[in-house]
Amino acid sequence: MIQLREANIQDAPLIALLARITFSETFGHYFRDANDLESYYQRTFSVTKLKSSLAKNHNVFWLAYLDELPVGYAKLKLDSPSPFLDTVKVCQLQKIYVLKDFLARKVGVELQNTMLERAQSEGFEQIWLSVLKENLRAIRFYEKNGFKVLGDHDFSIGKEDFEFQVMAKELA
Repeated sequence: MIQLREANIQDAPLIALLARITFSETFGHYFRDANDLESYYQRTFSVTKLKSSLAKNHNVFWLAYLDELPVGYAKLKLDSPSPFLDTVKVCQLQKIYVLKDFLARKVGVELQNTMLERAQSEGFEQIWLSVLKENLRAIRFYEKNGFKVLGDHDFSIGKEDFEFQVMAKELA
C-alpha cells in the first residue's frame, strides 16, 4: 500500500538520496562527463540545499512509501509564475521522482494527485511543469492527466544541453 506524508527539514538526507538515485536512473545516461553530473548533485541535491529548500514556505515536499520503504518524492512550488502563463495564481509541479523499480506501482499518480489537491485547496488556478522532451513516459503521464504543452525551453547542465517542454493544467 502506498503511503504519502508531507516532508519536513529532518527528511533532507532521505530526499537527497532519493533525488540522486532517481535523477541518475532517469537522466544519468545523458551525461558524457560524470563530473558534470556530480557537480549538479552538489548544487541541487545536497543535504544543505534541500534543508534550505524545505525551510521555505512556498516549497512543499512529499515522501512516498510502499510497504514502509521510501520509494519516491515530489515537490510543489507555490506562487511560481511562468513566462508561458498569464495567470496570476499559479504554482509549479517541480518534481515527481520515483525509484525505477516502483514506477509501475502508481506512486507517481498518488504524488501528483496529492499535489493537485493541495494546489486546488490553496486557490491556485493553474499548475505548470517542465519536462525533458525525450522523456516520453513522463510526457504521456502528464498528458493523460490533463496537462497541455505550452512551449519549449532549453536548459544546460555542464556540457550537456537539454530541450524541455512546458506543460500546464487548469485547476479551477
